[in-house]
Amino acid sequence: MALEFSPGTLKKFEETVARYPKKEAAMLPVLYLAQEEFGHLGPEAIEYVATLMEQTPARVHGVVSFYTMFNMKPIGRHHIQVCRTLSCALGGAERITAFIKQKLGIEIGQTTADGRFTLNEVECLASCGTAPMMQINDEYYESLNEDKVAVILENLK
Repeated sequence: MALEFSPGTLKKFEETVARYPKKEAAMLPVLYLAQEEFGHLGPEAIEYVATLMEQTPARVHGVVSFYTMFNMKPIGRHHIQVCRTLSCALGGAERITAFIKQKLGIEIGQTTADGRFTLNEVECLASCGTAPMMQINDEYYESLNEDKVAVILENLK
């Protein structure tokens, strides 16, 4: 069965596109809707969005692969994104990432065997004054150290 938006998401799609002067300008919010609906933006989802947006699949794939907020493969229930930009790097982001890798037994871009955690490094999350920091799903965790990260991970289990 081919992917399709649910009636509720299709309504959101139509409302979103109507807010823009050109359909193509709504690409990012439409991709976000698709990711919410389908969990990730694999080839079938990209093809569907391309059809809806009257774009080529290659164009949509180019947008999806450019932005770290879009996932092209399934991710864990808790998507850990550690900022690695300058402020966080100077604040110890590498140490935080190494600790998470060791604690969860995964590498960057991997998901734990139980499907609970996916770990990624990302560019600036705009919280430079509280470096190092990470985002898990839609929540920010700032001024991190290993002890704080251990508690955060334990509370997510």
